[in-house]
Amino acid sequence: MNQNMKNYFKYNQRLGISLPSFDRDWDTYSHETQYEILLYWEKIRGAIPDRIADLEALINSKQAELNNEADFNRSCQLNSEIAELASIINDLWLWYRTHQEITEKTHM
Repeated sequence: MNQNMKNYFKYNQRLGISLPSFDRDWDTYSHETQYEILLYWEKIRGAIPDRIADLEALINSKQAELNNEADFNRSCQLNSEIAELASIINDLWLWYRTHQEITEKTHM
């Protein structure tokens, strides 16, 4: 992570990306700082679809394993893991979509 951006973003282990983390209101940052933050967010946001594709591949792998699993306990574990991965994907899409309008401002 860019050293300057460590003040504005925090890595989220569950999602596997850095998320905005501000210690004060957005309007109190200078326009230059806002612009730098938005540009950095655009880089992170642009990587979200690739992160989702990686998680979808994991889900597909676990579903294939589940199809051949005879052990009930292991089947339950796989179902739980698949559900968690799906939840992460959902959260990533929310971050990707809800901040699209902010990202569009950087291109104006």
